This record gives sequence, C-alpha cells and structure tokens, in this order.
Amino acid sequence: MADKITPQDEDYSRWYLDVIRDAELAESSPVRGSMIIRPYGYALWEAIQSGLDRRFKETGHVNAYFPLFIPMSFLEKEAEHVEGFAPELAVVTIGGGNTLEEPLVVRPTSETIIGHAYAKWIQSYRDLPLLINQWANVVRWEMRTRPFLRTTEFLWQEGHTAHATESDAVEETLRMLDVYCDFAENDAAIPVIKGLKSDREKFAGAVNSYTIEGMMGNGWALQMGTSHYLGTKFAEAFNINFLDQNNVNQFCHTTSWGISTRMVGAIIMAHGDDQGLRLPPVLAPIQVVIVPIWRKEGEKAPVMTMVERVRSALVDSGIRAKVDLREDQTPGFKFNDWEMRGVPVRVEIGPSDVQQESVVFARRDQLGKEGKTFGIPVAGVAEEAHALLNAIQSSLREQALRGREEKTHRVSSYEEFQTVLQEQGGFLHAHWAGTTEDEERIHDETKATLRCLPMGTEEGEGKCFLTGKATNKTAIFARAY
Repeated sequence: MADKITPQDEDYSRWYLDVIRDAELAESSPVRGSMIIRPYGYALWEAIQSGLDRRFKETGHVNAYFPLFIPMSFLEKEAEHVEGFAPELAVVTIGGGNTLEEPLVVRPTSETIIGHAYAKWIQSYRDLPLLINQWANVVRWEMRTRPFLRTTEFLWQEGHTAHATESDAVEETLRMLDVYCDFAENDAAIPVIKGLKSDREKFAGAVNSYTIEGMMGNGWALQMGTSHYLGTKFAEAFNINFLDQNNVNQFCHTTSWGISTRMVGAIIMAHGDDQGLRLPPVLAPIQVVIVPIWRKEGEKAPVMTMVERVRSALVDSGIRAKVDLREDQTPGFKFNDWEMRGVPVRVEIGPSDVQQESVVFARRDQLGKEGKTFGIPVAGVAEEAHALLNAIQSSLREQALRGREEKTHRVSSYEEFQTVLQEQGGFLHAHWAGTTEDEERIHDETKATLRCLPMGTEEGEGKCFLTGKATNKTAIFARAY
C-alpha cells in the first residue's frame, strides 16, 4: 500500500523498489541479479511490445528468432565486439555431462549469430534490404543490478538489417531512432532527446550509435533505446556480401537497434509519485477500474447492475476496464490500492449514483478533489472516459516535459558544471570539444557521463566548458542509470 512507500525525496532508490514491490510488477529470483516479472509487470511489457511491434511492421520489418547459444568463435571474429562484451559474458562449457569442444556464449546480443545467417541468405542486391527483428531474452553478467533497469537477464527486441549502401543503412539507423522517439513520446508519454553517442559510450563494434535519453523524476538520465550503424564491420567478419547491379561483389552495410524491459523502469521513474505508479493510459494494463460502493445489502444489487452496464459500455468501446469485486476491503483501501498501481481512471458507483443515473470519475494524475468529476451520465460514460484518458496521456507528457526543462541547465565552465551537478543535478548542456580521456576524467571526478551529442540543435560556436577550445558541438551530461 501507498503508506509503505518511501517518499521520493527521502530515498529515491528505495521508493523505486517499494513501488515495484507494492504494485506487484516484479520480484527477485533465486539467481542474483535476475527478476521474476509478475503478471501486472508483464502486462505492461506486453503493451510496450505491442506498440513497438506495430511500428516495426509498419516500417517493413518482420519478426524471426535466432538461437540463445552462440559459439565463442563467433564473438571473436569482431575484435571491438568481443572486447566490449567480454566482462559481461555467461559461458557454457559443459553440456550433457561432457566438456564442449567449443564454449557457447549465452546470448548477450545477436549481431554475430544473425550475421552468420545473413551470410547464407544474402546473395544478390535483390535480397536487400533485409529487415528483421526478434523478441528475445539476453544475458549480461551485471555487477550492480536493479529491477528492470539493469538485470543479469532481461527481455528486449533487437532489430538487425542489411543494406546495399552506407546511405541506406544510415537512413535505416535514423528511421528506427525516430520510431523509438515516437513510441517514447506518444505511448510512454516521456519526452526524450535524440542524439549521437560519443566513442566512449557507443555500442561495441558500431561505427556510430544513436540514443534516446529520458530524464527520470530524480533528475538522472536513462538511455531508453539505441540504434547503431555498424558499417561493414560485421559483414566483413561474417562474409555478408552480395553481387550488385554491375555484378561486382560488395559487403553489406548493417544496423542493429533495441529497446528492453528498461522501458518499464523508465515509465515508473518518469511518472511515478509518492503514492506509487502513474501509468500513461496508452500502456496501462488496466485503463479504468470500477469500484462499487454500498453499505446495506439491499443496495448491492442495483449498484452491481449499473456497474455491469458501465463495464460493458467501456469494454465495448475498446477500453481496458476492470471491476474491483473484493468484498473484504473498504472502498478507501481500494482507492489507495488502485492509485498505487497507477490505473489512470477510477469510476465510483454508489446508491446515490444509481438514483441519478451517473457515476464519479477520479483521475490518477490529479489526486484529491481536483481530480474528481461528479455526475457523469451513464449514457455517455464511454465517450467521457475516452476523453479523460486522452487528457491524462497529454497531461503526463506535459508534466514530464516541464520537469525536464526545470532540471536542464546550461553551463560554461567545469567549475560551474561541478557546482550545478552537485546542487541541482539534471541535464547539463554545454559546448564540448573533449576527448575520450576527458570524458573519463569527468566521470571519475563527478560520476556524470556524456549522454549524447543532441541532434537538431544548431547553437553556433562556443568554448568547450572543459578544454576552452572553440567548437560548434554541444553535449548533454548527467548522472545516469
């Protein structure tokens, strides 16, 4: 219940864990760093899957599935790739009681195994582009874990595409970044910044990595999705080539891109408050919960009759609605319970509402009297519910955007950078001309990382806040999950 949830300003990390526990999203498994995703949490992930999968198919991608186990030799074919993932690998050396001839890596990502398949499937320019996505689980041996944000095993989608030219592959990379941005802003109601990752932060083996960065409620950043242009590196390693229109053999240009169950953590932290979850209606497993209220036994039957009328009207109009039939709990307990679980709209129906042929709406994004509307006619309950859900979706995004703007700061010197980061946190936006070594120094001294070089922001020339060099590039730094 909400009274057990640690306030955000007291201990944000504890608040996050309390919400996951009390909303029954997930719990720890017997294996360190792994989690059991409970039905309510998995329903939220299914809604995320649905919104993304629709977008993937609208942009011409199809789903497939590739093996969980990858020969160690496959990872070793691309030097940067194996070096980047080596510390996180889980390796199988025994199978069926016998030592394996070659160790098998439990999938940390699938560029290599998919590259092996693409080399067989692609022969001619007529086979391109090849646009495939897979929904899968991956394993990375994380040392510091946190439910949804960073776990040893997690669920995700990974897109892998092959193209005839660099321009086609780069276009695909940026197209999928836009798809992620569209999903984050319109379904998850989280405003994001699109940008290029620095060499220090990019995907192991990529030419360029792009990201969408969201701001969480405590001012920390979260990388919510990435899209990578891989050049011909993996094509050369796995011999993914084709005959072009001039009958000349060419290597394919490839991409990969992914979003994981980390998106669940983003939704919790971008929108949640001290009462618990606040779920955007587009993704909420339950969009409307109906709470029947009666005191005397004779009041129950007419109340439940109206409850069923309202439920049917909502469901028939496409709304995900649920009736709280628990008779061992008070209405007040139920109100708090559903608020904690983040259900966007609560409908209250009591004896007086039956007499007036109306219901009460309570919106989760505005608690108390301000969020209640009385006298909603039963005859128009579905239309009113749809309008309110749309309003809540917009309101959550606007609130998240205001929060990001309030926590975004311009800095022009390293001294100012350190002071603002320590006292206010948030996104620190500055001109940047530093090196990988400079990034490492900043991280060692402040724990902040370069989140991205934001796209579409031409600000003119200025001086790098760290080195003083003239530059027209800007960067966003933040502490991050």
